[in-house]
Order: sequence, then structure tokens, then C-alpha cells
Amino acid sequence: MVMNIDVCNGDADGLCAVVQWRLHDPQAARLVTGLKRDIELLERVQAVRGDKLLVCDVSMRRNRLPLMRLLAAGVSVRYFDHHEVDEIPSHPLLDAHIDAASDTCTSLLVDRHLGGKFRAWAVVGAFGDNLTGVAEGLAVDMGLTFQDRRRLQSLGESINYNAYGDSAQDVHISPAQLYQKLVRYPDPLRFLECEVLGRELDVLRQEDLRRAQAWPPHLQNERVGVYFLPDAPWSRRVSGSLGNTLASAEPLRAHAVLTHTAAGDFAVSVRAPLHSPTGAAAFCRRFGGDGRAGAAGIDHLPADQLERFIDAFSGARWGNS
Repeated sequence: MVMNIDVCNGDADGLCAVVQWRLHDPQAARLVTGLKRDIELLERVQAVRGDKLLVCDVSMRRNRLPLMRLLAAGVSVRYFDHHEVDEIPSHPLLDAHIDAASDTCTSLLVDRHLGGKFRAWAVVGAFGDNLTGVAEGLAVDMGLTFQDRRRLQSLGESINYNAYGDSAQDVHISPAQLYQKLVRYPDPLRFLECEVLGRELDVLRQEDLRRAQAWPPHLQNERVGVYFLPDAPWSRRVSGSLGNTLASAEPLRAHAVLTHTAAGDFAVSVRAPLHSPTGAAAFCRRFGGDGRAGAAGIDHLPADQLERFIDAFSGARWGNS
């Protein structure tokens, strides 16, 4: 019997991409997902010849070896992603839709493939990925009111916020459980009408943002801002939201949010300047991280690399700056 397996990042972009696909093709499928920094998800997939794999918003660079293992085993793979990749394998069982442009995300790639069939969910994913201008333009073209556009923006940002944490204990609801609620609704506005979860996540996000914004910058000049957050569940949850909020408020600056960890190192979220959102992934790869052009991260920055990181970040060239 053929098994369908869906693999995605647990943030707004990944979940909204799979939601669109399964609304389009409502086959029973096993979901493999995790928190924001759970990247090597294909390692968790056990599949056999004839099984069908859908992969959304998962770095192909970070998952190349298990991808090749699955293809060699006879598993067909449909792959949507917007992270930078060195080379896309050529294989008859691989259907890859990869676009690392700074103005797109995986939800938008799925939307493009489906011809806008569930575009409101693509808008939610794009808002969650901090592609506010792109999402707003699509929502306006759909004829959505200002109030409905703000509802979808809040939902996308809240779903994204819920993906950040070191463990399931840090987040309000696991991404897998959240997906099961989202996929019941062809229209995300209907989800917001019927489920209290959207409002709950937004309230928690706003509370955590207020706490984070009370911490002054460690370093700020006309080009960059560097922020430190303590080792606490709320700070782990809000690090990505804070980075996106800072990027939107100060689009000429690059931003780094460093969160202390119990191990004594740092988890880092980096945002390139929104006016020229390039270079974040390349920068983070210098310190063992990865990501995409506009937003990237480092899972573990050793404390003895902190000074080097700040010096490099302060001196980095961002886009045309």
C-alpha cells in the first residue's frame, strides 16, 4: 500500500504550504514536522519503494544525503522550498520547485503551482515569513478588506511565533497539532471565526514581544542592531518575532537577536535589511548556521565566538550597503 508522507518546517510558511497541498489533494498522509530549528527532518522519514513524499520549506542543502537515500529506495519526492541550495539533484523521481528569491517563500511556490487555488493560506504563510509587502499585495488583489488583511497578518505571525523554542514545552501547541486544526479550513478567515487558538497565539505573542522590547540593544548604529535575550521559554519563543518586528520597523538596518542557552552558548536569529534583503544565509554559514537570503540563523554560537560574531556582523556588507 502506497504511503503519503508530508514533511515540513513547523513555522507558518511550512505549515501553510502543506495545508494548501492537502486541501488540493486530500489524501491521508503522515506528517513529519518539528520546531523552527528542526531542519534535518528527512532523517526521520522511513519510506519504501512507491511511497510518495511531499517536502515543504526544508533546506535541501541540509537534507541532501537522506533525500538521495529516499530517491535511491524508489520513493517519489515532490519538493517545494525557498532556501539556497548548491545543486538540485537530477533524478526521475524528484519533482523540485526551488526558488531562493528574496521576495518569495514556500507557501507562494505552492500557490503558484496550484494556480492560486487556496491563496488566502499562501498569504498567511507569506505574512508569517515577514514578506509583508508581497502578502499585502496579494491580499489586496483578492479584494480582502483592511480588517481581514490584518487578521491574516496576525495569524501568519502567530503561527510563525509558535514554531520557536527548544522543546515542545516552550510552545503553546506543537506544530503537528496546529496543522491538524488548520487543514480543516479551506479559508483561514473561517479558521479564525471558529477556533480560539488564533486569538490565544496572538495574545501570547504580543505579551512576549512586550517583554523582549523592554531589553535595550547591546549594539546599535546606522547599519546594524544586536540584541541579547535571556535563557527563558518566553525569549526562545519570541526571538524570531522580535527579529521580524525590528526588521520591519528599521528596514535600513541588519539585526541579530542572540538568545542565551542553558549550555552557555547562543542561538542566533539574523535579519538582513528589508530594503535589500540579501546575505543573511551566507553570513550565518560562516558560523555554522544557514537559512535564506533575508533571514537566517545559527543554532549554536559558542561563547568564545561571540566577539568575532559581533565584529563580523557590524562590518558585514548587506546588499547594496
